[in-house]
Amino acid sequence: MNFADIILPLAQPCYTFAVSHIPDIKVGEAVAVQFGKNSIYTGIVLRLHNTPPRSGRIKPVLERLYPYPLLNARQIEFWRWIADYYLSTIGEVMRIALPSLVKSHARSEEQYQPYALPTERVLRLKSSDISQIRKSAKAQIAIIEQLKAAGGEVARQSVDATATVINALVKMGIVEVFEREAVPTQHPIATSLLPTLSAEQSQALEKIESGLEITNVALLHGVTSSGKTEIYIHRIAKTLERGKDVLLLVPEISITQQLVERLRSIFGPRVICYHSKLTPKRRTDIYMDMLRLPSGNIVVGARSALFLPYRDLGLVVVDEEHDAGYKQSEPNPRYNGRDAAIMLAHLHGAKSILGSATPSLESFNNAMAGKYAGVTLMTRYGGSLPPRIIISDTVRAVKRGERTTHFNKELLDRIADRLEAGEQIILFQNRRGYAPYVECPRCGWTPRCPHCNVTLSRHRQSGRLKCHYCGYSIADSRYCPDCKTSELQAMGFGTEKVEEAISALFPQARVLRLDSDIAASDSAYNRIINDFAEHKADILVGTQIITKGLDFPLVTLIGVLNADNLTKAPDFRAVERAWQTLLQVAGRSGRRDKAGEVVIQTADPHHPIFNALDEKGYQYFAASQLKERQMFNYPPFSRLIRLTLRHADSTTLANAANMLGQGLRQKFGDRVLGPVTPLIDRIRGEWIVEIMLKIETTSSFAAARKIVAQQVANLRQSNQHKSVTIICDVDPL
Repeated sequence: MNFADIILPLAQPCYTFAVSHIPDIKVGEAVAVQFGKNSIYTGIVLRLHNTPPRSGRIKPVLERLYPYPLLNARQIEFWRWIADYYLSTIGEVMRIALPSLVKSHARSEEQYQPYALPTERVLRLKSSDISQIRKSAKAQIAIIEQLKAAGGEVARQSVDATATVINALVKMGIVEVFEREAVPTQHPIATSLLPTLSAEQSQALEKIESGLEITNVALLHGVTSSGKTEIYIHRIAKTLERGKDVLLLVPEISITQQLVERLRSIFGPRVICYHSKLTPKRRTDIYMDMLRLPSGNIVVGARSALFLPYRDLGLVVVDEEHDAGYKQSEPNPRYNGRDAAIMLAHLHGAKSILGSATPSLESFNNAMAGKYAGVTLMTRYGGSLPPRIIISDTVRAVKRGERTTHFNKELLDRIADRLEAGEQIILFQNRRGYAPYVECPRCGWTPRCPHCNVTLSRHRQSGRLKCHYCGYSIADSRYCPDCKTSELQAMGFGTEKVEEAISALFPQARVLRLDSDIAASDSAYNRIINDFAEHKADILVGTQIITKGLDFPLVTLIGVLNADNLTKAPDFRAVERAWQTLLQVAGRSGRRDKAGEVVIQTADPHHPIFNALDEKGYQYFAASQLKERQMFNYPPFSRLIRLTLRHADSTTLANAANMLGQGLRQKFGDRVLGPVTPLIDRIRGEWIVEIMLKIETTSSFAAARKIVAQQVANLRQSNQHKSVTIICDVDPL
């Protein structure tokens, strides 16, 4: 073939380059190309053909970079699907899919340094004539025997001999030393004793197996602490017996290490951990090793693990499938890891298991419709009872004088009882920092971010007022700069303030805090988790980071300090998310033989969500929410596309948004909502406007996406509006 369409890691379409001078070039190979005047990029061959471009000078590919393709056919198909479905370019998919070291870019050919494949020194038996070796030279004889046993070649690092001994054999012409690409270690598949399943777990596994014979996706609805992981492990073992790969996705990087350690104790070193917090070199080494390793590996990771080069994927497990952490927020493509995982499994002809104690309404509806096999697991493993839920009325507590700082007497009494019994407590407040904002009680002045239309949050530990959107911060001020008389008051409360207050109320208690401020690194996170697990602390204060995948045997009390923050969000998914969060955090209590309790503080104790907090009441909750969604034509009864427009000039932005809105309304009519300004209408110095499209499930979503893509392209081509940033978010959360 004379030409190749090359993917570049840019928000651009593919470009055509000449490749006739590269012998036997293949689709999926990595090549170096010149793009622009001098810039050199690593590109991927997407298509080979003999059709020259209609215009422009054809540049030749500079060189082939590796002796084998970086992408297989299924990966390319997966990339194409991601780009098409989520309204992005395939170059943007490449940008997030490949490790950074294999998509090099430089401003000149001299600066360009592609990833160098690791090499190893190898000894090769050059001559079978060993008469020159003295019988007393036992070290030399041992090397020859090792070479013969290995078929004539061994890696230098596996030979236990000094350089002097090896050099003597080289000098005699018996052995030669050379360098080759390092061969990844191929660990044997070894499975130790699998965990014993309870009768209900065994039944659930059988239902999953039979369900997967009918459909390719099974939804495992298992209450917290019911032992879903044990079921995953048994299904993984069956997949490995067939020599196929397994992908186990988790929503948070922090969960991966505990899961990896457990799986390695059962399946050995073929368990691979992959996520974005690994070093660029480690991520690249894993990717390049998997290109050459045989199938039969287990990959545990966050959503980026979807893009590894699987040879023969047999099973995909998506744990906590409801979690919003699976949705890529930025940059493009804004894909949903759960939905992409199901598509990846489909492309490999593999099976998928979605697991959750609080399944998303979309997945539940698919199970009800028979699209997924639905399996329930309603008993906690080991016979532990679900926690008792107590709704504590904050308004009534204030009226009765039964509220101290942020705690109702109902919760404080139980904290005192648990501390006396030597048990542990978790306090959940879904706001980090000391206070959401500060205010002058005299003139009402409040410090705000100059780049975003939000107030600055007080962080007492760092002594700063911070913007949680752009990172802007200033030194905390004690007095109001406007009236210069009154001391600024902290309004509301975050985890820092909770930690301070609970320490003052129970000075004998050892208190830890876990949020994104204090656990900025894996080591900090693990230190806090391990200290609490080893009972070096009695009370753990945290945000949503404490709700997922944690198991503390001594935790018997959970306090939710302000449930209204969850239920009052202006979003049609707010009730579903609040219910999921409350049940997930409640699931951390009473996971062994000790009974657990959950005290939920709220100013609205009659909110319908609190009547559905029994884990076994999911059917009632889901049915009522689905009925409401259907009434207002929200997912899963429609599909959404959100278009976000950003620009530093509000007038330019408004004109662009109105033009795009009118064009879309001509095609979609009243399915178009907006343009509207969101609650926070300015971030990082840019104004924001949103347009939402609501497409019925009975209509062609592919056709709708195509129309949207064309309308967006038309606006981007306009000289007046080409500086406006347009973000397309398909199936937004």
